[in-house]
Amino acid sequence: MFTEMMDETNLLSSITALMKKACTVLPDDVHRALSLAYAGERKDSIACETLGMILQSAALSAEAGLPVCQDTGVPLVFVRAGTVPDMSAVETAVRRSLKTLTEAGLLRHNCVDAVTGKNTGDNIGPHVPQIHFSPTDAAATVGVMFKGGGSENVSAQYSLPCPELDAGRDLDGVRKCILDAVFRAQGKGCAPGILGVCIGGDRASGFLIAKEMLFRRLDQRNDSPVLAGLEDTIVEQANSLGIGPMGLGGKTTLLGAKITAAGRHPACYYVTVSYSCWATRRAAVELDSDGRIAGWL
Repeated sequence: MFTEMMDETNLLSSITALMKKACTVLPDDVHRALSLAYAGERKDSIACETLGMILQSAALSAEAGLPVCQDTGVPLVFVRAGTVPDMSAVETAVRRSLKTLTEAGLLRHNCVDAVTGKNTGDNIGPHVPQIHFSPTDAAATVGVMFKGGGSENVSAQYSLPCPELDAGRDLDGVRKCILDAVFRAQGKGCAPGILGVCIGGDRASGFLIAKEMLFRRLDQRNDSPVLAGLEDTIVEQANSLGIGPMGLGGKTTLLGAKITAAGRHPACYYVTVSYSCWATRRAAVELDSDGRIAGWL
């Protein structure tokens, strides 16, 4: 857990290393899914060629320590700890790491003042970065995700019932909403994508929970048999749409879907879909009491 004695230098070094890895190295489960998708496409197809270029680019990025995608996105940070007596120390480390990596050219200038239209130049601005703290009895962990603008633009939220989709307040209605989001995205979210989905919640919590689902490994089976089945159905039906990599056609439109459910108001039934591009950039670490990385998660 975090304590007053946590060394700020160690913490800064750990957060910087975490962000650099998230930005430059695809998670192994995502890389494996892309490789399987490449093997499953017809060898003379545009889809196969596109996935081949994606894999080649990812390999070069990891080798050179360069961003997986030129759009290095907006950082989302999740911190879990038993006690956080000085949250400002964590926030300070995150902000300093962002500035350092931006100045080094690893992160693109992706924070614009919504009123003036002026770029802040350091990826720091009002409510940016987003840092979320939550309690846990386990060891302290920090996770970071860089989510690009294209995938954020095609993310969506639905309110059931939805007459337009003939979708009712049930899991079949949820399925229709999710597939509609995939269809509307086409290739604009840089397919093949990964979906984080929250059933229920409210307007605000739905998106946060949906994004948090993107931290789940693709090879991690849902604890709920019902939701696991829904995830399988979504991936199967989405991949039958023929949208394919980058929207150019093919068998692989989604690499995976991670779905959870949250309590909802009786009058509300939201389905929130957070779309992540193939360049799903996430990483997480466990920290020891001195702020050093105890292990990668």
